[in-house]
Amino acid sequence: MLAVDDAWFPCAFSIAGKRGAGISMEPGEKRGPDAKSRLPFEKQWHERFVEFATLREDDAGIAGWSASGLDTRFRFFRRHWRLTNPGGRYIDVGCGAATYTRWLAESGLAVVGVDYSQPTLFKARARTPASIPLCAGDAMRLPFTDASFDGALCFGLLQAVSHAGPVTTELGRILKDGGELWIDALNDGGLAARTQKARLRWQGKQMHLRYDDPDAIVRALGDAGFVDVKKHWLPIMPARLRWLQSLAESRLTTAIFTALPPAAALCSHAFVLQARRRRP
Repeated sequence: MLAVDDAWFPCAFSIAGKRGAGISMEPGEKRGPDAKSRLPFEKQWHERFVEFATLREDDAGIAGWSASGLDTRFRFFRRHWRLTNPGGRYIDVGCGAATYTRWLAESGLAVVGVDYSQPTLFKARARTPASIPLCAGDAMRLPFTDASFDGALCFGLLQAVSHAGPVTTELGRILKDGGELWIDALNDGGLAARTQKARLRWQGKQMHLRYDDPDAIVRALGDAGFVDVKKHWLPIMPARLRWLQSLAESRLTTAIFTALPPAAALCSHAFVLQARRRRP
């Protein structure tokens, strides 16, 4: 059984208990866009995820993605991930509707899904077998003891925090020696990020999500004790151009990106890093 910090146990238990416990917004409370923009960055995103889960019923919408965006990310992971330790313990940090959590469990792993939005977890619970534990927790203060897991996923989370360091440090803490990590982020150097930043500057608005420099995340992983970091570029077409996604994932495009890494970096909306934990 996974060891859970006593201070977090009631929070984890509440996912199977009283619906709505722990939600930060008061009943009937509404916040306009201006009020929300004045909240701390992480608080803004917490309220967004509460709204997503309250208003949406599909896995992608609950997690804040378009259907094509989630499909692309999930397809990429299934294509690249390999089961190396059947029966190992994995954690899906920022599990959303538990899309990856369920798939990993079906692959033969013992998996726990963690998310800080309880409305999200209630939606995840409704579509996830009772044998798969779901836990409320913050990625910067995970409710598990050191070296509890053989592997970890952290997808769609870094865009919603101010700094990656606290998250990568916590992931390094909970993984065993040799533990595998998959983590993604939005690409700061890609065309999508550059276009978005230019548009918002022109409109006099601030960014509502965070893009990352892949090299900075690699350094943060190194500081957290991760080695053997592999970088995967992930081109994701906008929802309105999803009919081009098959071209972006074709063998020809993949070959071009392999031969020309700068082109891959420019054309990729996101990137995925694969690493292993090494303890002294």
